[in-house]
Amino acid sequence: MIPCLNKKLFGIDCPGCGFQRSLILLLEGNFLDAFNMFPAIYTTILFVVYSIIHFFLKKKISLNILLILGIINVSIIILAYIIKINKLFN
Repeated sequence: MIPCLNKKLFGIDCPGCGFQRSLILLLEGNFLDAFNMFPAIYTTILFVVYSIIHFFLKKKISLNILLILGIINVSIIILAYIIKINKLFN
């Protein structure tokens, strides 16, 4: 797996830490473990699939859907990161 540069330099997880492990857990069928590892795994996959359909396959998917998915995804990532950092320092 690709190492996290932020964790190597500063010793603290970045907001994306856990995504690779979560994706592997998801591919192995461990859906709950994948969610616990990286809570935004499902919204990230949905966002990527919608982006591929919209930009590469030239299907007319509303940009509003992509915008909403992006906002939800970023919100989940930030919230999960804040919770992870609070647990780390408490």
